[in-house]
Amino acid sequence: MTTTASKPQAPQHRRPARRGRTLRQQEERAGLTLISPTLIITLVVVVLPLLWAIMLAFQDARLINIRRVGVFGHYTLENFSYVMSEPGFWSSLVNTLVYTVAGTALSIALGLVTALALRDRFKGRTLVRASILIPYVAPVVAVAFLWETMLNPQYGIVNTWLSEPIAFLTQAKGEFLGVQVPVALLTVIAFEAWRYFPFAFLFILARLQALPAELDEAAVVDGATPTQRFRYVIMPQLWRIIALLSVLRFVFTFTKFDDVYLLTGGGAGTEVVSVRVYNFLTSRDDIGASAAQAIVLAVFLVVFLAVYLRFFAGGERSDQG
Repeated sequence: MTTTASKPQAPQHRRPARRGRTLRQQEERAGLTLISPTLIITLVVVVLPLLWAIMLAFQDARLINIRRVGVFGHYTLENFSYVMSEPGFWSSLVNTLVYTVAGTALSIALGLVTALALRDRFKGRTLVRASILIPYVAPVVAVAFLWETMLNPQYGIVNTWLSEPIAFLTQAKGEFLGVQVPVALLTVIAFEAWRYFPFAFLFILARLQALPAELDEAAVVDGATPTQRFRYVIMPQLWRIIALLSVLRFVFTFTKFDDVYLLTGGGAGTEVVSVRVYNFLTSRDDIGASAAQAIVLAVFLVVFLAVYLRFFAGGERSDQG
């Protein structure tokens, strides 16, 4: 009786299924295709101009030699030392900080008050809410001309209400919190707050509409006064949205150019860094110095955003954890 020994079969290796990997690759490719227009636009509109500005800030770039400025040019720190030693740089930086902080605080405060006033239902509420948005949506050239006309010391309507005319957009000085401040600077701050408080109004009103009505009703039942309800019920729910508004308005106002330039042209003690950058570019044709001042402005914004993310966004993440 013969037995045939069966040959040991080689172990069969299963081929990994390609279906899941192919689907994943298709999803990645589709996602890349969808976001590629945004990436290209961001690269062309934001990244490349930023890199070009940084390159110009470290070179002796003027309008007459701008064609000879290249990537492999002579890099130096002379532009930064020049703009920082120029008269008016630090005062313009102080004006920018004062204008930004005061304009941001006032616009958010006005938006908060307006949102609280228009929170409840009343007849014509929709029309009133829509009219609140007029300063924000109106063309800046039109509203700036309107303010110049209203504040004119000779025929402006505002001075007809005063016992003595005030030249709001000239070199006159006034006292604010015990400090002598140019009246023109206070005027552009008021214009900033008036023009952009609807932005804060929209954010705060949306958050107020989302608040549970039971909290307010419980506070009323417990005998809380309107001040106590605002302090202990409403404000704790608004702190995060106010923090977000603060950082957004700070960034927008810190780089603001058109409002100040249209009202005063940067004169009468209202020169901010953005207007100074424009003046260096147009009157002196000094592109390198203008870019250097813009980089200094960007550095201050980066420091502010880093502080905000460290103390606000980080705290929010730890609370959620």
